[in-house]
Amino acid sequence: MKKLPKLGFLYLDYVLRFFDHSNFKGWPNKIEELVYHWKDDKKRFIKEIKRKKIDILIGNIPATAYDTFVEISKELPHVRFVPSLQSQFSNKSKENVTLFCKKHKLNIPKTKIFYDNQKAVKYLEQKAKYPQIIKRSYGPSNYGGYYVHKVNSFKDAKELLKKKKYNPVYTQDAIKLKDSGDIRVMLIGHKPICAFWRYAGKNEWITNTSQGGSMSYNNIPVNALELAVQSSKAAKAEYWACDIAICKDTGKAYILECATAFAAFPYIRDWIGQYLMWDFSKGKFKMPHVPLFSWEELGKIDSNLLRTLRHIGFSKYKPSFDGECYLNDVNIGFDMQEVYKSDDSDFPKPMNINKIKKYFDKDKEKAEFELKKLNLNSASLTDIMTLYAMQEELAVEIHEYIQENIITDSTDLLELESIDEQMLKCWDKNLDDMRVDINSVEEYELIKIKGIGKKLAKLIIKYKKQLNGFKSIEDLEQIEGIGKNKLKQLKSRFKIGV
Repeated sequence: MKKLPKLGFLYLDYVLRFFDHSNFKGWPNKIEELVYHWKDDKKRFIKEIKRKKIDILIGNIPATAYDTFVEISKELPHVRFVPSLQSQFSNKSKENVTLFCKKHKLNIPKTKIFYDNQKAVKYLEQKAKYPQIIKRSYGPSNYGGYYVHKVNSFKDAKELLKKKKYNPVYTQDAIKLKDSGDIRVMLIGHKPICAFWRYAGKNEWITNTSQGGSMSYNNIPVNALELAVQSSKAAKAEYWACDIAICKDTGKAYILECATAFAAFPYIRDWIGQYLMWDFSKGKFKMPHVPLFSWEELGKIDSNLLRTLRHIGFSKYKPSFDGECYLNDVNIGFDMQEVYKSDDSDFPKPMNINKIKKYFDKDKEKAEFELKKLNLNSASLTDIMTLYAMQEELAVEIHEYIQENIITDSTDLLELESIDEQMLKCWDKNLDDMRVDINSVEEYELIKIKGIGKKLAKLIIKYKKQLNGFKSIEDLEQIEGIGKNKLKQLKSRFKIGV
């Protein structure tokens, strides 16, 4: 135990935690927790890592903190970051994904990135082949496709850029998708451990499950797995995910996205933890055994149940002695293996920094992204995904909650175990006034509001009819059972509509 490295979990305020102690089941020594508090916390954070004598710091870094952690890592040369800062390069932006793929000659759709808007318009008018996919480059990628747009003509492209004002302009040739879907591949130690098709929802084109799309774990083509492995090895990533398109006409595979940051069920995070323990202990812990295509069987389990399962394992095939044919797990050459250590040469060369400085500076990159004001009661799953540091599992949980409840204040969400007050502080500035117009609300809606039962709902509706509509929220105090304290609570629930 003394020879094992000292581990620390990297956590950040407002950001959901990917790993916790249960993912590293059996690790004999204490795993420290280190929380980065944003803004001017760099010096304190570095001191804490040194004081706790951390050897390995485990955790993904949000796009908005990436540059800061590059600086932090330089002051901690003896600390191993997992995933490495180099492998997290592509997490930062769509532009970085493109730079990464071009450096390592990974197949991607034809992509153009313009910091000069006039050049972008000229390209889209004179040279681009339509349809084009225009994306917001900078910022978190877990927005459920909210900032990914398909344009079918130059007119559409021009109107989109005028409305969205994206800079840089990041545009790709649209791939004619086989079966109208793309493929998500997740890897550990360069081995695919989960893969599934993502199909667009009804009347949608974007293949994202948060926008009503569907999934299938069957018939994943081998060339998609091969490209994902190639990408993972280029990134030197302990764990990795790719979104891959298969061209309907040619069968060729293209990388659409790739990153170390991705949504994964708990059992996959357990496998990652098991793999990392094997790596950190130099083989004293067992490497997880995950047969290729095991996702086809796991995919038969209802997703609501699958997301609750933990520590799933598989036994290895043992052939009989009297058989002539020795069959092992089908792996087609894909084996889980140790990852090569990263170095600075793994970073792709950035685009012309002088051009970039015209439009961005560090403060702008680290600033919070402009998001439209949301009323959660009418928000789609995609809208919820736009909230800062949102992950798909939590977005689904919130979306399910608002089907049964009406939220009038963000603190209503504290009923969900996954949400704390720090998250709400981060989201509040992007949430609209969600109070309900008391003169238009129906009785069945009232009972969905926190603190209002069936009896009070009936009294409110009855009194509203007597008054022919409330003139002021204070009118509620005339209802039996509503005193000053209750009225104060209801003021945060209701408003008088215009």
